[in-house]
Amino acid sequence: MKREELKQLIVGPIATVPTPFDDAYEVDYGRMAELTKWWVESGLVKGKAVIKVSAAMGEGPMLSDEEWPELLRTTVEAADDKAAIVCGLHYKDTKRSIDDAKRAQDLGAIALQVCPPIFNLPSQEDLLDFYGDLSDAIDVGILVYVTKNMNCPVDMGTYHRMTDIENIVAVKWSPSAGEDEYEDIFEFVDTWNIIDNSLSAVRCHKLGGRGYINHTSEIYPPHDLKIWDLMENKQYDEAQALLDSVNINLRKVFQRVDERTGGQGIVKKGMMAVMGRPCGVSRPPSKPINEEELAQLREVLKGAGWPVPDA
Repeated sequence: MKREELKQLIVGPIATVPTPFDDAYEVDYGRMAELTKWWVESGLVKGKAVIKVSAAMGEGPMLSDEEWPELLRTTVEAADDKAAIVCGLHYKDTKRSIDDAKRAQDLGAIALQVCPPIFNLPSQEDLLDFYGDLSDAIDVGILVYVTKNMNCPVDMGTYHRMTDIENIVAVKWSPSAGEDEYEDIFEFVDTWNIIDNSLSAVRCHKLGGRGYINHTSEIYPPHDLKIWDLMENKQYDEAQALLDSVNINLRKVFQRVDERTGGQGIVKKGMMAVMGRPCGVSRPPSKPINEEELAQLREVLKGAGWPVPDA
């Protein structure tokens, strides 16, 4: 697919879906198939949203090189060509990233969220070569993912040079230098889809962005699909109010959990359990969410008017 075709698919709420594990911490592929079918039935379909597999909040870095391709294959097959499936690739050198990208492409991903090879301590020229070589080797889209937590920024001058890299279709945006830098990336909105990754979905859309990362898209899809519809209709106050109805209090739960244990998927899996669609716990050393935290999540989601089943 060409860049403009892919840009029509990488839009809306980007659902960073969890990886289900069984009681022995093995990937539960059957559960992943069930959840994928439910996500599609709930509206996370092409042109409305994205299902992102094996990303950081989906515990992708914890998956082996045998597990993540099987997880992707399971998701693609269960989606039955109804959803835009993006696969996360993590922290490898150019050769191994190309190998992974070709596998993901062959398994049906329409695009890849690709982190820079941070452990190579890349220069700006290295980053340009990395994404350029990757693009030359594949026929699917690239979603560039760089965040302040990686300590591997891309300079604006490098982004300018990246516009010539054919298969880059989107940038997952979280400015590394703070709030003052947020608007800089939007000079590229005619070239790439800008995807907000800083809980500023409304601001991003106003500036021409075409999607956003939230913690709730795959937990209760109608919530984020409604937010997207409101933004598309420029009902920004209503969209912000709906975002805040969950995110403000949810952020407090994230903070409490972060004080006790690490792991990006813990609260997400807690919300799945509260909504009656459990998918196991995270792999150690991350600790499971506890009963007190589950009760807090239940209160937050009920308070937002979600259809939370009885405990």
